[in-house]
Amino acid sequence: MEWVKRGAPVLIAEDDQKTGTLVAAYLEREGFRTRLSHDGREALDMARSETPLLVILDLMLPGADGWEVCQTLRRDSDVPIVILSARQEELDRILGFTLGADDYVMKPFSPRELVARVKAILRRTRSQPLASKTRLSHGGLVLDLEKRVATLNNRRLALTPSEYCLLKTLMSSPGRVFERTELLTALYPDGEAVVDRVVDVHVGKLRQKIGDDPVRPSIILTVRGMGYQLAEAAAT
Repeated sequence: MEWVKRGAPVLIAEDDQKTGTLVAAYLEREGFRTRLSHDGREALDMARSETPLLVILDLMLPGADGWEVCQTLRRDSDVPIVILSARQEELDRILGFTLGADDYVMKPFSPRELVARVKAILRRTRSQPLASKTRLSHGGLVLDLEKRVATLNNRRLALTPSEYCLLKTLMSSPGRVFERTELLTALYPDGEAVVDRVVDVHVGKLRQKIGDDPVRPSIILTVRGMGYQLAEAAAT
């Protein structure tokens, strides 16, 4: 597995020592290196110094809670984030995705399923493009598919892995209407259970980052009752 060979650790920020140790054990069985933290501030320091492959993040952390850690990580990097929490309200899950999480796993949880989700996210965010195209463009918006970098008017965009995947899907076929179910499949190809509104959350964040007016969008268009499409006019 390419992500294991890279040697970067999975950072587990979990206040319950037993849970953290359990998650680490299951990941290590699959060849991952892990680092464990029981404090939000410490987790942020470790993320800055070690550049983790992925972060598994509990919300009820001392020092800095999971919401703050998630927001700070996403502001500073595009590291994949999986929230692992006993908070099961839909609003909590929506907030997690809004702050930049790539997945939200509720406790009690299956360690095997959590590992499967970690692998799915890493496959999704690190897979190489199958087509011969190495670049997609739409006006001043450019995706470098080899480097997995998005730029707007030559300025690099700080996209989360999920936002990048969503933008790549839309830019692959300007003018085509993608139903929400199609976009969910692109984001979660292994069929992980997610909140239906997660696509809307990611689209909203993506519009902000590419400067698309959320009230009257001109780049990512909403097709009522169906889904979303990338406007054709600026496609190149």
